[in-house]
Amino acid sequence: MTLNLYVLTPKRILWDSEVKEIILSTASGKIGVLPNHAPIFTGLDIGVLKIRLNDQWFTMTLMGGAARIVNNEITVVAHDGEKGSDIDPQEAQQTLEIAQDS
Repeated sequence: MTLNLYVLTPKRILWDSEVKEIILSTASGKIGVLPNHAPIFTGLDIGVLKIRLNDQWFTMTLMGGAARIVNNEITVVAHDGEKGSDIDPQEAQQTLEIAQDS
């Protein structure tokens, strides 16, 4: 059994496919979601969304928002986000150093 995951920002769709499991960073802590999860609506914290497809895990950063889970469908509406595979480690390190110097 799978979950349908939709991750949306005001600018684009970050994810739209079936998944086996996710781990969300909510305003009250991390939650894992498997098929047949109880319905829930929750605020999201700035953090990492972990997505499991079969035996592979994928990550994306989310800049807060909200998530709705009902009938094996998860809709995440985030202020902004980025897939882990799209993040340039060197650029991220430079941005961190600039932020720490400010």
